[in-house]
Amino acid sequence: MGKQKKQKYAAMKRMISLKDQRLKEKDREKTQKKKKADPSAIQIQEVPKYPSCMFFQYNTQLGPPYHILVDTNFINFSIKAKLDVVQSMMDCLYAKCIPCITDCVMAELEKLGMKYRVALRIAKDPRFDRLPCSHKGTYADDCLVQRVTQHKCYIVATVDRDLKRRIRKIPGVPIMYISNHRYNIERMPDDYGAPRL
Repeated sequence: MGKQKKQKYAAMKRMISLKDQRLKEKDREKTQKKKKADPSAIQIQEVPKYPSCMFFQYNTQLGPPYHILVDTNFINFSIKAKLDVVQSMMDCLYAKCIPCITDCVMAELEKLGMKYRVALRIAKDPRFDRLPCSHKGTYADDCLVQRVTQHKCYIVATVDRDLKRRIRKIPGVPIMYISNHRYNIERMPDDYGAPRL
């Protein structure tokens, strides 16, 4: 029996280097000389701009009446927990609350169909503020995150874990959520609202 040939797996063809002498002058990569950094030159650094409404982690723009951006699933879970949205918000914060709904959230509620018609009916309540959206698409999470980053005067009401995670990265934006059949608030200064549980 003859010797078995060894197979090389994942063998690649050897490529010629761009700096190789055998290449023509025009195809050859030129060696670039590194310039030494001038120590006397002025260095420019990009520093992220922080909004003027922030005093460390404390947001000075937050104050009654509170404007609360409501997410799609927050209304659905409020119905399941048999909570009146506006009244429960006032019980949580001990102040006047204005729930705000963007066009994207309304579009999502309309897309959900007949099963969520009660949620749509609640969202069309005259006590709710309608906020128009100028961007393309109807993905509510991106819309809410973008609006909150631009204007830090809102509280975001959501039960969605991913959206909460995204909003926690933005400083000075409190999150309202549902737990134990009542509304609770996260990242809000302690002197505002009902005691935390």
